[in-house]
Amino acid sequence: MDALRDEIGSSDPLPPIPPMPVVPAPPERVYTPRPEKSAFAEQAARHTTALLGIGHVGTRYATNVVLQFQAELAVAHAAVGAELPDGWAEQNGFVGVRSRVTSHREFLLRPDLGRRLDEASLEIVRTRCTKGIDVQVIIADGLSAVACMQTGKALHDAVVRACTARGLSVGTPIAARFARVWLEDEIGQEVGAKVAMILLGERPGLGTGDGLSAYVVHAPKIGNTDGDRNMISNIHLRGIVPDDAAERLAALAQAMIAQRCSGVTLDLGRLGEVTGGRGYRAPQVRQRLVES
Repeated sequence: MDALRDEIGSSDPLPPIPPMPVVPAPPERVYTPRPEKSAFAEQAARHTTALLGIGHVGTRYATNVVLQFQAELAVAHAAVGAELPDGWAEQNGFVGVRSRVTSHREFLLRPDLGRRLDEASLEIVRTRCTKGIDVQVIIADGLSAVACMQTGKALHDAVVRACTARGLSVGTPIAARFARVWLEDEIGQEVGAKVAMILLGERPGLGTGDGLSAYVVHAPKIGNTDGDRNMISNIHLRGIVPDDAAERLAALAQAMIAQRCSGVTLDLGRLGEVTGGRGYRAPQVRQRLVES
């Protein structure tokens, strides 16, 4: 062995291995198998579909909370990816038009093209739609064709009834495909409407892939900005129900015509039925999409 050690360069034995340091044990804690919830958040959650009082297990969300989040995110993605079928407008009693967008992918990437009508649609509006009316209502797919197909016609019809009850004339029913908000300006300008109102699928959130938003503008014309408009969002059965939204939108249209303005210059203080006064809504139940 000494000869072998000499060959490898040393006849000394290997140095001793030092003792391993003592690693302290982790602190002891027993986690409850059920999410720990706040009593206040649990009470508040009864009055909203927002994610309140979801609790936690240790430092993480509970499994059922994570699964629900993923399921609701999938619903939102599906709503954005949906398209309004060909012929849907005519089948539901609307005059069908479309923007300058040529595909759904282009619609998502080019918002500017969704703000103007293509040539064929422009001719349809000029030749088939009633002119010189008080309110032109447009239903559109926007960022959720699902919302348009589920609630669009019901909301449109409710708005027409509410406007008519206030003595306002309403134009030809129009449904727009691949539409952005500002498309209402060109349509309203072409028909000579005092007020244009577009009801379109809003950008989906968690659990609300079927929500509509309504944008209303006085003296519609190409070149208007968002500051010229008023809007109501979250129109769906778990938010502002269509009948309530229709009454508020008709009141907005009537006020715009009376004040001859809209957007930031509109005096909302004179619209009690629009600004509130309805009190707390009934407790809401968040729809469970998965069961853990």
